[in-house]
Amino acid sequence: MAGRGRLELCRSVLEAGLVTGWHLAEFNIGTLRYDWDDPRVADFKDNLDRVFGIAQRSPGYIWHLKEAEMEAAQLDPTGPLGGDPRTASTLSVWRDLPSLEHFVWQTVHKRFYDRRGEWYDPTEQGLRMVMWWVPEGHIPSIAEAAGKLAELADGGDSDAGFGWTYARERWTQGRQVNDAVSSGGIERGAPAGSHG
Repeated sequence: MAGRGRLELCRSVLEAGLVTGWHLAEFNIGTLRYDWDDPRVADFKDNLDRVFGIAQRSPGYIWHLKEAEMEAAQLDPTGPLGGDPRTASTLSVWRDLPSLEHFVWQTVHKRFYDRRGEWYDPTEQGLRMVMWWVPEGHIPSIAEAAGKLAELADGGDSDAGFGWTYARERWTQGRQVNDAVSSGGIERGAPAGSHG
């Protein structure tokens, strides 16, 4: 296998967890319907520490940008997030896709996600989330995250930045590669981007 096919196989192997040294970064952003001090946002605001605490105790959690740093980035009028005081966003790193999915869909986070319409106006939101692979130990910046979101909005899903559907499809492909490698049918490859 050569060229693009080899890189696709390597990405699948990476996503299957056969190649270590990579983690999953996640960035999401939205604009609240109301100001942060509005009582209609209180239940959301008052539970942020609770939800972040659960994230930090979740298997596969690596890191997230803390509240003070995120608030500064959100309020910076010259920064990549635009300085809107109603911005709400998170930037985090996870061991892999199943770890992030477990936190998002299997913990108290899901209850707040299901209520997002109370706090965010979906008709006024553009693309709100992007995921991408980062080398182990890499801490993504807000500028990197905003750039990944813009790339996804402009060009759609790719291995450089993707949403849930693409991530799940690639993870499933990776599991199929994992089975083939385990049975001796395919040699293990190097992570995407390491071919120079």
